[in-house]
Amino acid sequence: MENIEFKNTYSPLSSAELIAKEKANMDAKRFKHCIGVSQTSRKLAQLNNYDEDKAALAGFIHDYAKQVSPERFIEVIKSQGFDQDLLNYNRAIWHGIVGVYFIEHELKITDPEILTAIRRHTTADVEMSTLDKIVFVADFIEPGRTFPGVDEARKVAFANLDDGVGFELAHTLEFLIKNRQKVYPKTLDAYNKWSIKH
Repeated sequence: MENIEFKNTYSPLSSAELIAKEKANMDAKRFKHCIGVSQTSRKLAQLNNYDEDKAALAGFIHDYAKQVSPERFIEVIKSQGFDQDLLNYNRAIWHGIVGVYFIEHELKITDPEILTAIRRHTTADVEMSTLDKIVFVADFIEPGRTFPGVDEARKVAFANLDDGVGFELAHTLEFLIKNRQKVYPKTLDAYNKWSIKH
């Protein structure tokens, strides 16, 4: 399965079923990205004394809902008690925060730590667990990423996970501002916590 492996003790589905469901929910390019994030999450977990299998699983499923239709997201936001302010954003934000709804219902994963890491992987937060940081950073630096500065981002993240979070947030904010895109409030708060050099 293109070198994707993890011990799945977090879902009643077998690892093979989980992989098949994920593959069916996205195009080949996105699936390859998820494998890259899983492998990078494992590496970051190893460097930070964290459960490698749990990190690899969270990294693999982080984008499970990325290609869910906007209509379906809107329906879930309206009917499942999500903050209605989310309707002012799009799939870039929704696939993390609202994506956990699909992961719980379709992949049957309910582990709070995994769900929180997926919820935060698009926006970051002021409070972040080790797993939150691993998935957030792995998504940014996985081997398929080729943006200017990615090599420095990898070097920073592999040396120090917190610095990796700060580097990524600064880079993300710069991109959003340059393109005059709306900044999700938690991302701004997270930037003020993790990116400011003291």
